[in-house]
Amino acid sequence: MVKPVELAQYLADHPEIPKDLGDAVLAMTEVGKRLSHKIARGALEGAMGQEVGHNTDGDGQKALDIIADEMFFDALRDTAVRWYASEEREDVVEINPDGHLALATDPLDGSSNIDVNVSIGTIFSIFEAKDDPVASFLRPGTEQIAAGYIIYGPQTGLMVTFGNGTLSFILDPDRGEFVLVNDKVRVPEASREFAINASNYRHWTKPIRAYIDDCLAGETGPRGKNFNMRWVASLVAETHRIISRGGIFLYPSDARKGYEHGRLRMVYECAPIAMLVEQAGGLATDGCDRLLEQTVKTLHGRTPLVFGTPEKVNRVATYHDLPENETSALFRERGLFRD
Repeated sequence: MVKPVELAQYLADHPEIPKDLGDAVLAMTEVGKRLSHKIARGALEGAMGQEVGHNTDGDGQKALDIIADEMFFDALRDTAVRWYASEEREDVVEINPDGHLALATDPLDGSSNIDVNVSIGTIFSIFEAKDDPVASFLRPGTEQIAAGYIIYGPQTGLMVTFGNGTLSFILDPDRGEFVLVNDKVRVPEASREFAINASNYRHWTKPIRAYIDDCLAGETGPRGKNFNMRWVASLVAETHRIISRGGIFLYPSDARKGYEHGRLRMVYECAPIAMLVEQAGGLATDGCDRLLEQTVKTLHGRTPLVFGTPEKVNRVATYHDLPENETSALFRERGLFRD
């Protein structure tokens, strides 16, 4: 069992992690502690799940979305973060003119679940800043120097990577500190779970439908085994489950207006999740190609996202290579994919 060291001490014990970078992560976790308390109080904190407006892409904003964004912005003022990009803001904001880091965040992922007491989270990504604020973020995810998420659930947890593996911490309510519980997080190789919003089946491309059809066919289909389907509608919760026990998550593009390039944002959600998953031995793609090698054209640009156990993610890519008649065929005809 790993030594249960607190996050601040872990950072101090690992000089290969630059102090300024560690301080930025510590600032994020300090806000995470306060948000965890607010979320745990639920309705006692007021109508946190009340819709109070819309962001630039027309997505509804909850009261706690705005509160969380402001809390993170304020907490980063005394760090080396120069540029701050938030899913709740249209443009990049300068925090510290003398800073050398660029931090992007989804302050409260899955906020539609606040009122129903389902796990939600905070996602963040850190780059070395450029002089151009937008160019600091519109770059391949391979250039991230750290990424992480805080999950607010039965336990409040932190998954973080500094580019040398994925670390797992739990907020100890007695100490009030994040404590290391696993310094070698690995995505399990074996799992019979997949996560996708099946209500959108009719809008999916043929390769995605074919893949899901084969999973749903169970032991009588080409996969030769039964699968369980999961869907939480909280990216952090989905990621935490897959990192913990394997499987695959799919949020593909589809035929609906506004979903042609998927629905999740590259800068604030997909790139940091992809880094965490890959650092834990998993794989993340847009359904075909490695996600971390890609870029988007705008701060709020979207991308399809498929991640999880490498074998499963690679299988999805293979479905996109099938000829039209094979993709459209009934699952029993896809003998190529029988396990």
